[in-house]
Amino acid sequence: MVPEAATLLYSGGFPRKGANGVRRAAQKAIYHVQTNLEDAQSAYYQSRVLICDRGTIDGAVYWPDASPDFFESLGTSLEKELKRYDAVIFFETAAIGGISIEGGNPIRVESIEEAITLDEKLKRLWSQHPHFVFVPHDPSFIKKINTGLAELAKIVIKHQSEN
Repeated sequence: MVPEAATLLYSGGFPRKGANGVRRAAQKAIYHVQTNLEDAQSAYYQSRVLICDRGTIDGAVYWPDASPDFFESLGTSLEKELKRYDAVIFFETAAIGGISIEGGNPIRVESIEEAITLDEKLKRLWSQHPHFVFVPHDPSFIKKINTGLAELAKIVIKHQSEN
């Protein structure tokens, strides 16, 4: 499991609020930590399927300007970043059902409304991946996780049969 770069940085004291320059610096740092975490895990666990909590594209929705500027500032593109991933399983936010995840990740500070808006933007970007799987919100967290695990099992089986 590749950990979430944003949580690592923000929990370590990296600034997250402030002027656009602070937000840009934070998203660039998150992008570089994320890519290096993925690369390190891939090198260390060469024969395993890697699961990423978040991906390099996520920063585009937190960027203070339009997404193309995010990718341009990093010398990449949405298309190039999508190719980093064999498949995408997108779990719809619990916020869509009006559920706030109390005691979850303390680094996540968005309101329910903000979480929904961010989720919609993330889905728009990630859904462009050719192997995109959407797991809708379900009031039962267990049911939602089981749906995601079933989709993951299909992806792993397909990946193993191709290699």
